[in-house]
Amino acid sequence: MIRERKTAIQSRGACAKSLGENCGLASNKTLESKLPAESQLCDRAKMRIAAILLLQGASAFVAPPSAPRRLVQLRAAAVVDPAKDVPKLLDQQRATVDALKELAPDFSEVALLRFALAFKTQSEAATALKETLTWRSGAGSDIVAAAGAAYKEAFATGKYNNDPVREGAPHAKTINQYITPKNILTMSTAEGDLVYVIRASLIDDTKMMRTVSVAQLVEFLLYVKEIHALVADARSARTGRLCTVVFANDISGISQIPDRKFSQALTQSSEQYEKLYPSLAGATLITNLPFILQAFVGLFTPLFPQSLQDRLKFVPAPYLGKLKDLTPLAGGASRKVFLGELKRLLKK
Repeated sequence: MIRERKTAIQSRGACAKSLGENCGLASNKTLESKLPAESQLCDRAKMRIAAILLLQGASAFVAPPSAPRRLVQLRAAAVVDPAKDVPKLLDQQRATVDALKELAPDFSEVALLRFALAFKTQSEAATALKETLTWRSGAGSDIVAAAGAAYKEAFATGKYNNDPVREGAPHAKTINQYITPKNILTMSTAEGDLVYVIRASLIDDTKMMRTVSVAQLVEFLLYVKEIHALVADARSARTGRLCTVVFANDISGISQIPDRKFSQALTQSSEQYEKLYPSLAGATLITNLPFILQAFVGLFTPLFPQSLQDRLKFVPAPYLGKLKDLTPLAGGASRKVFLGELKRLLKK
């Protein structure tokens, strides 16, 4: 765990006006000279795609602080999908949100709304929230404190500075050697959702796992999820539109299954994602699946939880696929073109 910080932070955010980008897990995979037998390819592909889906959460970024979340005033956007209209959703879930507020007075209504939406009953939502509070004040307290401190420091001068977030991550000195905008990048849509783009073939997971333990990588990934929650909740409160994280997992260049320890870390952190941060994940796109694997999509899908299956899409993304790495998406015309492509894919 992160030993420098011992204070458990229960609150998850402050209002946001802009987002910073961050990074991913780096390196290169060399394509094999020969394709394996079809059945072997299918098995290996399923394992790799499963790991890629678990990877959603290895990037971080922040948003500027504002008023305390419990005091924030919600303002609806000009046109908001009813399923994302925060004021209306709060009205619908008022009884549950008020009950949850008794358990977590430091959580904003947006954060509590996510729990209310994720569970069928008030009792289930309350149980999940209690488990989250236990983690945030116990095993996860250092992670939560580090993310909160980095989030605040990133805007200490009034202008966004990504260094505190990057350097404040647990085990950053080691893991950041493999984290660059070449393989993972975060941005946002015009509507306000966060977009997390992964080029999995540029992740040298084997080399990375020779330098960090499974537990260390899990801590890093959970720190990132906390940063995501801070940003998403703050933007939701500011705009009145429930912000989610859209994942674009680009399969271009995939050739081998992930490192065993890497998979363990992804699995462990993913198992806590929905539990600790309910209603945060949005659509998950698997892009540019090789032609030979497209016939096996029906075999891939049942591997994942039903909640993920409902959000999962296998789609071509020609513009994303032609990029050598993700750095052109950091801004300018390339980002605009990609976001346009993403908007079309989300409508399919």
